[in-house]
Amino acid sequence: MSKNLIRAGALAFLCAALCSLSAHSGAQAVVPLRAAFVYVSPIGDAGWTYQHNLGRLEMERVLGDRVRTTVVESVAEGADSERVIRDLARQGHDLIFATSFGYLEPTLRVAADFPAVRFEHAGGYKTAPNVNTYNARYYEARYLAGMLAAGASRTGVAGYVAGFPVPEVVQGINAFALGMREVDPKAIVRVLWLNSWFDPAREAEAALALVNQGADVLTNHSASAAVAEAAQKQFAAKGVRFVGYQSDMRAHAPDAQLAAVTHHWGRYYSGVARAVLDGRWTPL
Repeated sequence: MSKNLIRAGALAFLCAALCSLSAHSGAQAVVPLRAAFVYVSPIGDAGWTYQHNLGRLEMERVLGDRVRTTVVESVAEGADSERVIRDLARQGHDLIFATSFGYLEPTLRVAADFPAVRFEHAGGYKTAPNVNTYNARYYEARYLAGMLAAGASRTGVAGYVAGFPVPEVVQGINAFALGMREVDPKAIVRVLWLNSWFDPAREAEAALALVNQGADVLTNHSASAAVAEAAQKQFAAKGVRFVGYQSDMRAHAPDAQLAAVTHHWGRYYSGVARAVLDGRWTPL
């Protein structure tokens, strides 16, 4: 009898210990990864930031309770971005996505002070032990967009509204021009620089100026839908067409848009978050 009681007590103790361990393990398993996204413009309904935010939302859908995200919009490059990124690191975020070219140096400075935080920078050219950079082969689609623009143009002149003369933007312009000249060797690409990523009024003004310089196809490397809307306004009067970039801009240029080069970040963002959760993350 006493042996049975001892045996029963031992089993009960073992069960309680295992249940406690299981509950403890379960609690650990649901602690979410804290991921933050820093955006250079408002999210809006189209454009650069909008596409990155779609990627963030897809990451949330894919990973569910394993991830929790924070968003900071309209963060200027330079001192403002360093302040925001540093604040996010201090708040305890495990992973920070800095989604604008001018965030690179601020990200590197913050990363040096927070070695346990992982940082991902869009379009950069420097890494660190806890900083990775990522990009896409936009130039491939830009080349095809140039071919399409040349085929649709009557004047052989395209207008290109561009943010800053950084390598990624120059690369896109060159690819677009090469694509146009594949179809029309005499094609011309006129470029107007904004020295800003997001300024809808100036983007629209630049688009109109290019139309007045003979462009009958427009494209852009800026963050809003203003160039698409400008092309739509000029479509009926001058037959101006538009090749979208970043997002499908048909809602903004239903008649003018020929096609769009679109960005899709969801798979990448989900993969990065999984790698951090699984301990496999490393800068390339």
